[in-house]
Amino acid sequence: MQQKEFLNLVMPFKDKLFRLAKRLLVSREEAEDATQEILLKLWSKNEAMSQYKSVEAFAMTMTKNFCLDRLKSKQAGNLKLVHSNYKDENTSLQKQLEIEDSVSWVERIMDELPEQQKLVLQLRDIEDYDFDEISDMLSMKPTAVRVTLSRARKAVREKLMQKHSYGIG
Repeated sequence: MQQKEFLNLVMPFKDKLFRLAKRLLVSREEAEDATQEILLKLWSKNEAMSQYKSVEAFAMTMTKNFCLDRLKSKQAGNLKLVHSNYKDENTSLQKQLEIEDSVSWVERIMDELPEQQKLVLQLRDIEDYDFDEISDMLSMKPTAVRVTLSRARKAVREKLMQKHSYGIG
């Protein structure tokens, strides 16, 4: 595969790789490094790309595994889960602050979820993958993905309801 073909293949989902890495790693720089590392690994496997049913799913799985390995490494003692805020320039300052506060609460709640629930929630609700793709990426049965997603959503919903009902807690 030539470089141009490779770029045409991987560039459409490069941002998804970055967002998943950003979800799993603490900083933008770590996520950029991870994304670059995955792209290099994909390039080294470019002759075998035709064997994969979905190069995107394969790349997402590689990203997940790379980031989890990175989190487990000794040099990654200070990494934790984060998510970037997406800003809309057309919203009022008050609305912007409310949105940022809500996103911040969801991020904190997601930080407390078990690792598998975090990943399934990220892949389904943020990256918009279907259940079969997620089950392939995470080596889970589709029904297990649905149950995990349901539990993650329920936990987030309950914590948000608790925060809104009882104030900050």
